[in-house]
Amino acid sequence: MRQILFLLFVVLFSLSGCHSKQVRHLASDAVLIKAGQSTVQEVQKYMGEPNGRREVSPTVTEFVYYESRPGFLGNMPVLGPMMGPAGYEMIIITFEKDVVTSCEFRNFNPSDRKWVEDFTWEEVK
Repeated sequence: MRQILFLLFVVLFSLSGCHSKQVRHLASDAVLIKAGQSTVQEVQKYMGEPNGRREVSPTVTEFVYYESRPGFLGNMPVLGPMMGPAGYEMIIITFEKDVVTSCEFRNFNPSDRKWVEDFTWEEVK
């Protein structure tokens, strides 16, 4: 009986690793976007709907694509969701009249904000 339960556990644990959600690779997706050439339709075809959208002016729009990068154990079936992200990636795409004018890729790590803990803050009156 123990062998059957152990075998069932191993099979279920192995199969749980086969399920994964679709992952965007923002760094490689940013290369597909060409300033002065790419249109809103092409960007949405390559990258899907943005995580955020902002109207800067009547003719200028910004799209924001955002992904968290999993940490060392972040892709594991059971432990992964409990682990925090190792960092974040973001693409900001600016359109003017439905044509890309700029595409910025940004990469953030939790250690980028360590200076806040070391800095001596003065109270503003």
